[in-house]
Amino acid sequence: MLNGKTALVTGGSSGIGLATAKRLRAVGARVAITGTDPEKLEVARQEIGGDTLAIRAEVRSVTDLKAMAEVLGKEFGKLDILFANAGVAYGTPIATTDEESFDRLMDINVKGVFFTVQSVLPILSDGGSIILNTSWLGQVGAPGRAALSASKAAVRSFTRVLAAELTDRKIRVNAVSPGPIETPIHRTPGQTEEEFRVYADKVGSKVPAGRMGKPEEIAAAVAFLASEASSYMLGAEIAVDGGLGEL
Repeated sequence: MLNGKTALVTGGSSGIGLATAKRLRAVGARVAITGTDPEKLEVARQEIGGDTLAIRAEVRSVTDLKAMAEVLGKEFGKLDILFANAGVAYGTPIATTDEESFDRLMDINVKGVFFTVQSVLPILSDGGSIILNTSWLGQVGAPGRAALSASKAAVRSFTRVLAAELTDRKIRVNAVSPGPIETPIHRTPGQTEEEFRVYADKVGSKVPAGRMGKPEEIAAAVAFLASEASSYMLGAEIAVDGGLGEL
């Protein structure tokens, strides 16, 4: 499916990113992942296996992203697939959110995505595929999540504009829009598995599908968007949210 292709997954040391890196490798791609914790990166690299490349890079830092692209160029020669997945999620109530929290969220979720794409464009193959990670929050008005929702709406806009901007190179830009997914981002420090299951059941009960999603379900959609099976898709967004954004 992706034999001979190279792929970069940002935020690839856990959750959706890790599941996607595994999936892309399983279908033939050589994979690179980024993250900010060297120990977690190494654990993930070994878990993904093979010749996986792990690069420490902070997506808020343009300097880090340029260095990341240089490493990719030396190791891969070219890049065929980018999954710009790195992001954060936390509540941003209008009455209590401070400037530091707002800036951090926007720097990672918006600035990070924009400059991640910019950094790899020189080595991205003509005809390559870029997949951005949006959210069901871009479809609804969820109280207490104004900045988070806005950041994901910005990424949805990037999907359309970059798809139009890169048509001359036949680079396809699309997005995957997850609903609530069982990833570490939903876990709190010291939480037991039983406590998490109670939380997951409560969140899942609000989803039309009746449960939280699995990282592997997002990974499957990303792999589809990375492949020639989605060759007629440009600027599109695939919702994998259990119906939360529509029903």
